[in-house]
Amino acid sequence: MTGDTGRWGDLRKRVISAIVMVAVGAAEIWLGGMSFAVLVTVLSAAMIWELSAMTSPGRRNTPLGLAMFAGLCLAGALWLDDPLAPALLILPGLALALTPRRDRRISTAYGVAVMVAGFGLVALRDQGTPAILWLIMVVIVSDVAGYFVGRIMGGPKFWPAISPKKTWSGTVAGWIGAVALTAVFVGMGLAPASLLLLAPLVSFAGQLGDIAESWIKRRSGVKDSSHLIPGHGGVMDRFDALTGAVVVVMVLGLMLDLPLPGPVGG
Repeated sequence: MTGDTGRWGDLRKRVISAIVMVAVGAAEIWLGGMSFAVLVTVLSAAMIWELSAMTSPGRRNTPLGLAMFAGLCLAGALWLDDPLAPALLILPGLALALTPRRDRRISTAYGVAVMVAGFGLVALRDQGTPAILWLIMVVIVSDVAGYFVGRIMGGPKFWPAISPKKTWSGTVAGWIGAVALTAVFVGMGLAPASLLLLAPLVSFAGQLGDIAESWIKRRSGVKDSSHLIPGHGGVMDRFDALTGAVVVVMVLGLMLDLPLPGPVGG
């Protein structure tokens, strides 16, 4: 009985936190505009704080300073009327590289990814609700499908040295889930059929984002990126996969004319 109590002792806290996160996220996606951009900016700054704190333990002021700097850089990239403004996104990553910490290269790369993802989320929302809903749902469906199929089927591990629980069966299930979800969007007339080819790549990028964060935590000797979200760990723990997915969409968007979902009726 004691073991069960310990195992499920934080369930109430986790459920309440999850309800709040879903409610706030849904409301902000629906509202869009300045309100959504401010939320994304705050979350991105929090992720930079967690990243800096994990890779430079014992330095209290540096992570907070970098978080504030990251928030200002993202705000500038979003709202400055200058074609060079997006270049601000790389500055927090450079700051991570120039301050004392372990694993400087991965910290710098992940820091830039966080900033690009924050910028990308706002840009996607500006294209209409269907685009960002599709991306977020691809990440969620991939994660859920991968978790349950991986647990049920098991099999060879995907990358045991970094993420010992992830299996190839779960990874492939995530790709299939992403395609199935995209087929629903196509069937509803919200996306072109060519998006079916992009869905597995976005799913895989999300999985790699999760693995990258797991690697950073393993190297840092921590279970969670922080304790900002009661019962759920840190912001990076919740948005690592979304970070990877958005970055790939942004990079491909610079190279190709991506067939992203469009607004209903338009």
